[in-house]
Amino acid sequence: MHDLPYFEQHLERINYMPWRYHLLKPKIKNAIKAHQKAWQETLCNLETIDIRGEVFISPKANLFAEPGRTIIIEDGAVIGADCFLHGPIHIGKNVGINPNCHMDGGKKGIYIGQNTRIAAQCKLFAFNHGTAANSLINEQPVTSEGIHIGEDVWLGAGVGITDGTHMGNHSVAAMNATVTRSVGEYKIVAGSPARVIGDRLDKPGHYRGE
Repeated sequence: MHDLPYFEQHLERINYMPWRYHLLKPKIKNAIKAHQKAWQETLCNLETIDIRGEVFISPKANLFAEPGRTIIIEDGAVIGADCFLHGPIHIGKNVGINPNCHMDGGKKGIYIGQNTRIAAQCKLFAFNHGTAANSLINEQPVTSEGIHIGEDVWLGAGVGITDGTHMGNHSVAAMNATVTRSVGEYKIVAGSPARVIGDRLDKPGHYRGE
């Protein structure tokens, strides 16, 4: 039997630093895994969520997946506290979603490729409202094209991704960037609206992911 305050403190740590889950020592990890099993079973009974392996989902995260808005979570993925995820969303293997990220898949969905890291307070919205002047904003039509985030992508803290955007494999968006157009592979973007400021292939010892 684990010591309750010790366990609770470790769970709180993982809630806000979810990437540490896979680094835990066996004793505390086994305790958290048992807690996760019960939580994930409850979540899957309430929502249309497809968990495909060992993942960590903070009990403080909010996942909503009505029929037709499935959330798929692949092996090794982690989701931190205070996240809001509304399907359809596909989270690839070993994806890290840090605390207080907001994602809404709209109608077409959000896809996040494997080994991608999403820092705290990122916002991904796969829908948009019309802005015509002849009707009220709350009466405007809603459109959705979807968002595709490639493999081995890094979104810095506070990044916003708008509907219809594709982030190429191995690309990077700097802190607080607002990405309104698609980004090529290995490109580094920054600013609002984001623009290319560099290329990972120019960095010494770059890794091509081959």
